[in-house]
Amino acid sequence: MTKLPILKHRIRKVPEQFSWVDHRLVRDRHIEKLTHPAAALYLFLVTVGDAEGLSYYGDKSIMQRLSMDPNALQNARNNLVQNGMIAWQEPLYQVLSLDISHTAKRSMEQPLSLGSILKKAREEAA
Repeated sequence: MTKLPILKHRIRKVPEQFSWVDHRLVRDRHIEKLTHPAAALYLFLVTVGDAEGLSYYGDKSIMQRLSMDPNALQNARNNLVQNGMIAWQEPLYQVLSLDISHTAKRSMEQPLSLGSILKKAREEAA
């Protein structure tokens, strides 16, 4: 089947910024584990994060931009942490790699703090 763009003048180009959405989000069925608010929060964090997936957006700004109340934001954040997709240590968010090793699978059972994630990364880099 040949696919042709519907609007040729609007063909998407990969931006120079760091934000992107990993196709494994759908392929590996991560998205199916998320509530709608959690998926919206994930997309927001992927979009605003730096090259390492880090963002300092505060709750107030996120709630305003995503039309969420505090309870909805907390539930969305918890959903993402429990599924190993983000780490959060107020005020810092980190979008995590979707690579899943057996170590990462175990860590998804009990969310890790950002400090312990960074410590583990330093140990692996050494």
